Amino acid sequence: MLYIAGFLSCALIIFFAGRQLSKYGDLLAEHTGWGKAWVGLILMASITSLPELMVGISSVVIVKSPDLAVGDILGSCAFNLGILAILDAFVPRRRPIFSEASPSHIVSAALGIILLTLAGAGLFLPEDILVSSILGIFSIIFIVVYLVSIRIIFLQDQKLKAAVVISETTHPGPDMPLKVVVRNYIFFALIIILAALALPFFADHLAESAGLNKSFVGTLFLAASTSLPEIAVSIAAVRMGALDMAVGGLLGSNIFNILILSLDDIFYPGGPLLKEASDSHQLSVLATIIMSAIVIIGLSVRPAGKRYKLGWDALLIFFVYILNLILLYHLNT
Repeated sequence: MLYIAGFLSCALIIFFAGRQLSKYGDLLAEHTGWGKAWVGLILMASITSLPELMVGISSVVIVKSPDLAVGDILGSCAFNLGILAILDAFVPRRRPIFSEASPSHIVSAALGIILLTLAGAGLFLPEDILVSSILGIFSIIFIVVYLVSIRIIFLQDQKLKAAVVISETTHPGPDMPLKVVVRNYIFFALIIILAALALPFFADHLAESAGLNKSFVGTLFLAASTSLPEIAVSIAAVRMGALDMAVGGLLGSNIFNILILSLDDIFYPGGPLLKEASDSHQLSVLATIIMSAIVIIGLSVRPAGKRYKLGWDALLIFFVYILNLILLYHLNT
């Protein structure tokens, strides 16, 4: 019961601190004049991925469990797309989410597929080319591809700004001094970091006491907990009419998550991280690639309406996510 209480407490702290962090991150963007699309894809994505970063480092340094670290990252990528599917139910006028969102998100989803494919290759290949005694070549590739992806997204955002004037919703009280915004931003970021550092400890003991495999625990429980800021930010964005910020933040978070794998690899002392993790994580990679492909199809086809609470594309994404969890559970028991 102590481990359950600790795990749930950390999860709640991350959720509520994540909401505040997104608020002050958005205010910071207003002060600096950054666009909402750029904020969603880059700033919000990196902000909401702070728990994944800290949980990954804690998993490989303190708990020394590559399966928890890799499972958290890949599980978070799948969970983010699951959130995207659920958000379809909250879009007004019974419109599918991918018909309301900008087609420009296709680029982010495609870049996510490229990074996920590289992660899958790192898990699949029997050996990794070592850059140092503990660092594999795939970690270097993740960093390079991430930087190229950010450049591509930035150039696309500049083209969109030149082509159309985007009307943006502002937060109440935009006159808050920059000094206060930065101070509060740092405060809530530190809270998330501290809570995220404790999560792997409770998750590791929960896995042992419940007899569950750490790959499954990382993919489900850790991933859901560290994705709580994404849930908070996405719901808030949809409610204030900033649908593109929600979609861009979730897809951008997946891109940033793969970068975190390379950072975890740097901190892991036991060798190349992907080679030490379970092969069962390949299933999560495959499922997330399929879900990302459905996102691209939805953004390309742009269905006019939906008969039920969720559109066909959102239903497919949700089905693939649930199927992935079921297969992982059976594979690891």
